[in-house]
Amino acid sequence: MSGRRNHWRCHRRKRHGLSRSVRAELQFPVSRVDRLLREGHYAQRLSSSTPVFLTGILEYLTANILELAGQEARNNRKMRITPEHVQRALGNNEHLSRLFEDNTYSQVEAVPQPREW
Repeated sequence: MSGRRNHWRCHRRKRHGLSRSVRAELQFPVSRVDRLLREGHYAQRLSSSTPVFLTGILEYLTANILELAGQEARNNRKMRITPEHVQRALGNNEHLSRLFEDNTYSQVEAVPQPREW
């Protein structure tokens, strides 16, 4: 009988590991950002805190944009946020409009022309 009692003692409850999102108190998935960073080959090596930090930044920006878009929707007496509300919210905010402004220029224009002798 003693063998049976010892058998049950070794089957204690297992603690399941906490995800990195839960540990960092984030809603966005840290593991998905980590996977996308690794698959994108943005750097040869990544620190373990890099995806956590980037996920926190993405969550912060998203929350701010949604807050501003919600205020814009309320100003227009609407219950749902539409893409137009998001666009107006980004345009009205100085910092976010600078972040999302279109700074692209054609690579063809940037190539120096050969000199004619």
